Amino acid sequence: MSRAATPRKSFGSDNHAGVHPEVLRAIAEANTGDAVAYGADPWTERATAELRRLFGTEGDVFFVLNGSGANVLGLGLLLRRHEAVICAESAHINMNECGSSERILGTKLLAVPAPDGKLTPDMIAGMLTGRGDDHRAQPGVVAITQSTELGTCYTAGELRKISEFCSASDLRLYIDGARLANAAAYCGCSLADMAGYADAVSFGGTKNGAMGAEALVVMRQDDAARVPYLRKQHMQLASKMRFLAAQFIALLTDDLWLRNASHANAMAARLAAGLAELPGVEVVHPVETDAVFARLSPQHIDALRREWMFHVWDEATSVVRWMTAFDTQPSDVDAFLESISAVTRFT
Repeated sequence: MSRAATPRKSFGSDNHAGVHPEVLRAIAEANTGDAVAYGADPWTERATAELRRLFGTEGDVFFVLNGSGANVLGLGLLLRRHEAVICAESAHINMNECGSSERILGTKLLAVPAPDGKLTPDMIAGMLTGRGDDHRAQPGVVAITQSTELGTCYTAGELRKISEFCSASDLRLYIDGARLANAAAYCGCSLADMAGYADAVSFGGTKNGAMGAEALVVMRQDDAARVPYLRKQHMQLASKMRFLAAQFIALLTDDLWLRNASHANAMAARLAAGLAELPGVEVVHPVETDAVFARLSPQHIDALRREWMFHVWDEATSVVRWMTAFDTQPSDVDAFLESISAVTRFT
């Protein structure tokens, strides 16, 4: 489905949502007078200081232009040139970034089947058998996604086990946090709690009310010292940095980032609860954040897509993904449920 603007609320992606009014206001307020470029401005100083506090990092925070750029920058920081990245098969870096890590970093992704999107120490251990063999790429970094591409979340206990395994196995740990806010809202833990298990973590803004801004949080100062050069090399250094920083200032004010994520999660939970009462619809993954994965017949999918925007996740198994966002309203969810009910009951 291709439309300039969908007449109904899209359930295709939280990327489809507009920009939160407070973020737009912050951008407009930053658009006054001149400011030194490339981050030497008061907006960047304020936003990075606040993020350092929230993440409890001894390192530093670096704003970038998009999530794929944050991932390439974070992985490039942690990898040595001969090393590979262990990730879940469903990971965004493996499935949805057009091979950017392989092409730009020259690394190999060692993808592990993970039915719920989450890696475990045993899964990671299974990818270490080639260590010491100079004919094989050597695992150096584990990349996990929080929340995962299947909408599931690593618990604090699961993160701790992975972190301890990585430390004992000479592996660095990177967290793709494009939806880290949704995970924090679900788990009820702080950003510092989650980031404390990793060497570097991205913090997504774009999927949570920003116009286009992401942050890479580096936990150690010796790592952080190298990032400015790598960010420039990877073409992620924004000239008018104040407009990225202003977006995070808005998201951080009065915990807007958490309120947005909590609302999106609540709307997904509302959708899942309504689906439980409908015949012919099977929710196939736990609904923990802002994503609902469901199986229904291909003819029902086709009928719904004539009126609603969403993505088919797996055509072979007839699984769809329905996403909510910070601006999804209960009335949007209820109207969607009415359409699903009409389609599944009478077609």
